[in-house]
Amino acid sequence: MGLFTGKKGMVFGVANDFSIAWAITRKLLDEGAEVGFTHLPGDKMERRVRKLADPIGAKLITPCDVQKDEDIARVFQQAGEVYGSLDFVLHSIAYAPIEDLKKPFAQSSREGFKTAMDISVYSLASVSRHAAEVMPNGGAIETLTYYGGEKVVSGYNLMGVCKAALDAAVKYLAYDLGPKNIRVNGLSAGPVKTLAASAVGDSDKLAGLYEAVSPLGRNITREEVGSAGMFLLSDLASGITGEIMHVDCGYNAMGSPGRAVEAAKEGKV
Repeated sequence: MGLFTGKKGMVFGVANDFSIAWAITRKLLDEGAEVGFTHLPGDKMERRVRKLADPIGAKLITPCDVQKDEDIARVFQQAGEVYGSLDFVLHSIAYAPIEDLKKPFAQSSREGFKTAMDISVYSLASVSRHAAEVMPNGGAIETLTYYGGEKVVSGYNLMGVCKAALDAAVKYLAYDLGPKNIRVNGLSAGPVKTLAASAVGDSDKLAGLYEAVSPLGRNITREEVGSAGMFLLSDLASGITGEIMHVDCGYNAMGSPGRAVEAAKEGKV
């Protein structure tokens, strides 16, 4: 018997086997979960997700444009038909037009801001609202955020502002859905090489920075992120909601460069 034996859920946003969402999904599967998936509309994106989902026997693999409420509603109607009810939802969706993401935030366009906020933040509200309809016994919703929404991270630009809004959305959704016994939390991981991270300026430098500054003196692994994400969706976290849980080897706790100063003097950084 695993932690998720008999439990069913949907995962939004798996891009490939390097995705944080997939690392979490693997842990869910290891604990006995039954998982359905969404993908961006289009044959190319469907093939990407099916490459991962077909081998595990996923019963539901369906397109979803999170900028359309009717599309999100359809996904959860399908989920209800296939699984009866859901116990968890993993939201791993973020996007900003590349021309806006590469600019300083002050230079981002109005349309780019609206698009980024719609997809990266409002989608969580819409997904949560519709998910609640097929969670009659309560459940857990988890989204993926990043420290760049709390403090300035060079190169994160517009997405940092979106993550700040996402963090606030987690707290308000936790309050709104609490009476339904639905928990809402965010997982804030340290640098992980993913398709999304490749679009962020200075992403290659961040891993080294975390190794130098974090209390544990290293960066995280996908395995650690996957385990933490699975934990937040499990009954082990039944008393946790409205939280942003950091999995970053303690980097977020530091108010100074810490041991990185000594390492720099020794030429190690």
